[in-house]
Amino acid sequence: MIQFEEAVIGKLILHRIAAEGNSVIGKSPIDYTDDEATVLKKIFLKPFLTTTQTFEFKHDVNIDYNILFSLARRIYTNDDFTECSENIAQHLISSSRHPNIKDGDVFIAKFDGVLMNNKAYAALGIYKFEDKEHFIETATDAGGVGMNVRRGIGNKKPDKACLILFSDEPYTLLVVDSNPNETDYWQRDFINHRPKNDDINNTNSFLTLTKNFITTQIQEDFEVTRTDQIDLLNRSVDYFKKRETFDKKEFEETVFGDPSVIESFRRFDKHYQQDHELDLSDSFDIASQVVKKQARIFKSVLKLDKNFHIYIHGNRELIEQGVDEKGRKYYKIYYEQEL
Repeated sequence: MIQFEEAVIGKLILHRIAAEGNSVIGKSPIDYTDDEATVLKKIFLKPFLTTTQTFEFKHDVNIDYNILFSLARRIYTNDDFTECSENIAQHLISSSRHPNIKDGDVFIAKFDGVLMNNKAYAALGIYKFEDKEHFIETATDAGGVGMNVRRGIGNKKPDKACLILFSDEPYTLLVVDSNPNETDYWQRDFINHRPKNDDINNTNSFLTLTKNFITTQIQEDFEVTRTDQIDLLNRSVDYFKKRETFDKKEFEETVFGDPSVIESFRRFDKHYQQDHELDLSDSFDIASQVVKKQARIFKSVLKLDKNFHIYIHGNRELIEQGVDEKGRKYYKIYYEQEL
């Protein structure tokens, strides 16, 4: 999703967000060494490496009324970083009224040189760490070797995070939320976002849409075997892996072929986009990192009772299904050599 090897942390500030008026607001940026900056950059940016969905700020009336968007814009245009970060912390406190919301340490960091799709952006990261870990600190002195057991922030991902890439407004957002079902304050009240209409989301959403059609709807409209479904899943992923651009008509003809199946797919596509409030393009550049991750959940395993698992990756015509004279179901598999 992103690359951060050349990224630089410009400014960093820390706040403590707590219930019942016990929050502590940082009054000045934190100083750090070059070695510390390397560690911090990894902690703050690594969680977004595997993110395959992008968002953008929204507001039902006017985007300028979105508080976090307005404060991020002020930071981007070089307004006072400390003052804006204090306002971000206060906005988070105001959004954290639910009793299930945990206290936490909140870091706000300004970056330069974060790469996304090989393009460099300035960025703003907001991170909330709710749970601390125990770790052992060792040291040597004239008396020998000693240790202390401490609690702090380790290598675990932040519980909540938002990386704002300063692309064209209303910007590009990457979001981490370890427990979105417990309370949605982070995404709804604090950030207030919607999916971004870009190549990343188009690729991700179209693969998900296709998988749902093949695994659910197609068997209601046609007589298909599990082997047929796996073959369609493999062909779908194969299409995305072998091309740099997506064309919906070409995809339908390549993967489904049969006009009646294509018509069924188009009906499903229309209802799916309406139900999920999507507006997918009929052509877009394929995001290869999304395809790589999605391919892992396109199951190509045929499970037969508890005795056999057959992995199907290639030519559908090399496997046949039948029933013998005793009523037992079987598959016949053709191959040229054992590997």
